[in-house]
Amino acid sequence: MKKQIRIFITGTDTDVGKTLVTSCLIEKLQLAKYTVTAIKPVAAGCDWLDGQLKNSDALMLQQSMHQFISYDQINPIALETPIAPHIAAAKEDLNLSVHTLQQRCDLSQHKSDILLIEGAGGWLVPLNDRETLADFAIAESLEVILVVGMKLGCINHAMLTVQTIKSSGLNIVAWVANIIDPDMLMIDENIETIKQRIEAPLIATIPYIESDNLIQQACEYVNIAPLI
Repeated sequence: MKKQIRIFITGTDTDVGKTLVTSCLIEKLQLAKYTVTAIKPVAAGCDWLDGQLKNSDALMLQQSMHQFISYDQINPIALETPIAPHIAAAKEDLNLSVHTLQQRCDLSQHKSDILLIEGAGGWLVPLNDRETLADFAIAESLEVILVVGMKLGCINHAMLTVQTIKSSGLNIVAWVANIIDPDMLMIDENIETIKQRIEAPLIATIPYIESDNLIQQACEYVNIAPLI
């Protein structure tokens, strides 16, 4: 069997479109006849649905996949309060760590062609006093896709994140420019500036979209060819 492709989707900040990008990747890869599993190991900001804490981002991933995967497998650590995961976990008397995530997630159970792991917040979101979510990606030797939320200040955010990922020894296989501020000035010039400074290919420039068919429309701008 061909070696599984395992990719960690991170962002320059929270709310930059990681779930949108992950959902688009699921759709496009499945359309190309690849089997895909997508998970979100830890999510803070969950609501009680059918007697279980569930996160809207994780539910979006579940709905995008052709194969059925139980919610617990997609999002094994669901935290109720919409704050930084380590603070939300402490509030719920849960000890978050890389070891905890590895036990709860067990990436080896997913046998699909491609495994997508969506992060929480930005690259260095803490799990505890010593470890970050980045340490989980490092421990699992994951490749990385960086989602850059295009807004004022994004060049600095992107460069700092890229520098930190590269210093960890992981490989950035692609990046995405997601326009989250429709009023941002000189968007093309900002994207070009980042493009010149990231060695990985730009696989999508997603415009600001206000639509009920957000994923379907955003998918039109995503090119999966560099990933496969």
